[in-house]
Amino acid sequence: MIHFDISNLEAELKALEEQTTNSDFWNDAENSAKVLKQITLLKNKISGFKSVQNELKDVQDVYELLLVENDESFEQELNKLMPQLEKSIEKLEINTLLSGKYDINNAIITLHPGAGGTESQDWAQMLYRMYTRWALDNGYEVKELDYLDGEEAGIKSVTALISGPYAYGYLKGEMGVHRLVRISPFDSGGRRHTSFASLEVLPEITEDIEIDINPDDLRVDTYRASRSRRATYKQNIFCG
Repeated sequence: MIHFDISNLEAELKALEEQTTNSDFWNDAENSAKVLKQITLLKNKISGFKSVQNELKDVQDVYELLLVENDESFEQELNKLMPQLEKSIEKLEINTLLSGKYDINNAIITLHPGAGGTESQDWAQMLYRMYTRWALDNGYEVKELDYLDGEEAGIKSVTALISGPYAYGYLKGEMGVHRLVRISPFDSGGRRHTSFASLEVLPEITEDIEIDINPDDLRVDTYRASRSRRATYKQNIFCG
């Protein structure tokens, strides 16, 4: 069971919207961008919750009419509304559970075929088509950042940006090595092959990330070199 505190979210949204009315709000572009992003996120959460409420009310209304009228058309309408309601509740539940630090961010996916040559390269391309189709079907944008064709078929590597709310949260569980066992379409002998492809999923980090470096983790090396009677110094700083 999920816990959705709609009152708290609405109060938080109201407080953020009040900030935008301050005369000096737009003077700080970095802060205003953060606030507007948070406002959009809260509005989407609230609208998603209220949409489920409305769908639930429609189902209840049709069910009550069915009990009174016992009309087959109401039963058909109920059978149509129920799957939609279940899908909406499932989406709301997943979005509520995706509360990790970077879950709401865009996702950068990278696919690499494993050992197996053309077989694995073809498998990597199949996976890439699957993930891009899933992304497009769910309203995400897909931008290809790098693509390297395979020698005979498939791909040697591909990197793409999946843009949209919770892209990383949805895709992070797919990270790892994926295996396919099949009768090879590239083997004239019709033998069975096992193919591997690895998927890496990273969140796209926005510019508002804060990085704290412990001074104790820094190592400073100083070099001295003579040149035309003038000493020059060079410092290299390593963080480890």
